[in-house]
Amino acid sequence: MEYTPINLKEKLAKSISHTAEFEINQPVQVVFPLFTPEGEKRWAPGWDYENIMGTRTLDEDYIFLTRTHDHAANEAIWIVKSYEPETHRVRYYKIEPGEKVGIIEAACDPLTSGSTKVQVTYRYVGLSEAGNRFVERFTKKDYEAFIEGWKRLIESYFAKDIHSSVQPGR
Repeated sequence: MEYTPINLKEKLAKSISHTAEFEINQPVQVVFPLFTPEGEKRWAPGWDYENIMGTRTLDEDYIFLTRTHDHAANEAIWIVKSYEPETHRVRYYKIEPGEKVGIIEAACDPLTSGSTKVQVTYRYVGLSEAGNRFVERFTKKDYEAFIEGWKRLIESYFAKDIHSSVQPGR
């Protein structure tokens, strides 16, 4: 991929942000870990990452790499911006060199002891003409469909994996 930087004197980087939420009938302590690199491997088909840190313990400034995943990404460098397991929030920088930077946040809030509200925000900033074109086409409708897909995949994961879900009375 050829990198064509934005000439800031002529054109500013474009940005866009979308937020969507859904509910999962599982406790927040079970749902929140699914939004880590290791957790996402459990429910997202094709998701994998390159662990360059030598540990699976997530904390601020943890770095990992992905190849060919969501939102037209080829290769991306991910950096944990903040990891707050006590409040069930995680934020990532997703850097796609020469194209765009994403800031992704997943926040999980307990609705009841067995139900969780998940809120996911993606904000993208173009780094080039190609990145700006992506931002221009990244619609709220497409984003909501993307996150609805997450909900279906996570529900399917829990339906198949009875060992990780909490069963009443057990």
